[in-house]
Amino acid sequence: MSDDELIRRLRGDLLDGFDEELEMELEDRNVDRLAGVLTDGDEYKSARQHYFRELFRLQGELVKLQDWVATTKRKVVILFEGRDAAGKGGVIKRITQRLNPRVARVVALPAPNDREKTQWYFQRYVPHLPAGGEMVLFDRSWYNRAGVERVMGFCSDEELEEFFRSVPEFEKMLVRSGIVLIKYWFSISDEEQHLRFLGRIHDPLKQWKLSPMDLESRRRWEDYTGAKEDMLHRTNIAEAPWWVVPADDKKAARLNCISHLLSQLPYHEIPRPEVVLPARERHEDYVRHPVPQSMIVPQLY
Repeated sequence: MSDDELIRRLRGDLLDGFDEELEMELEDRNVDRLAGVLTDGDEYKSARQHYFRELFRLQGELVKLQDWVATTKRKVVILFEGRDAAGKGGVIKRITQRLNPRVARVVALPAPNDREKTQWYFQRYVPHLPAGGEMVLFDRSWYNRAGVERVMGFCSDEELEEFFRSVPEFEKMLVRSGIVLIKYWFSISDEEQHLRFLGRIHDPLKQWKLSPMDLESRRRWEDYTGAKEDMLHRTNIAEAPWWVVPADDKKAARLNCISHLLSQLPYHEIPRPEVVLPARERHEDYVRHPVPQSMIVPQLY
């Protein structure tokens, strides 16, 4: 392979990596159109270009953060909370998109089963906490009790009060054990949630995101507001304060959250040894046998 051909193929591979983000961006363009935003204007295109430049730059910093966490054996927990359709999943995708899943992993637990309902409330979350050199991102967390369980009546008043008594001590124990605990609440307006729910209803690729619980949460908007305000007030401790991310603008929320996350850890770039690709050994008796055609995936594209 010539040097020019090698460079061309390497460039193509790099662009394929960027295309992954561009594919996800199509979802946002659909929501923008639903909101009546002109998605073909120069101002919109300029804003998108700025967003991509900053996103790729911040993702480069996240890779440095990942290397620092793995090298220094730090333990990091990041909680993402907020109303349905607030954009938690979108920012988690962008944070982990270019990271090693063995270092940065996402935990999104389903509703507790009958056995888990009888456990100590925090017990089902403890096995997912990080060891040294790991980052764990919780897509919803133990704060379900202060939110959905409270509003939907899935816990008693006594269980709720016990949660509020216990959670500060639980989080202080985590911090004393060496875990860095960062808590984000994604805040959106009534109108923006309404728009995003409509986007999910009319997008067949997103309809799976709408559950009966999501629809009920829409009806109980005011109940969730009261629960959120009480939760933030009673669980905002010095060892692990809450950080509120204004999220009506999805792209700005992603950039602001990632930038803030990076500012919360004293990371630095870890020097990497120079990598030299070894020459492949070649032997005269080597034969690569063809794969039977019956085993080949049909080449439809």
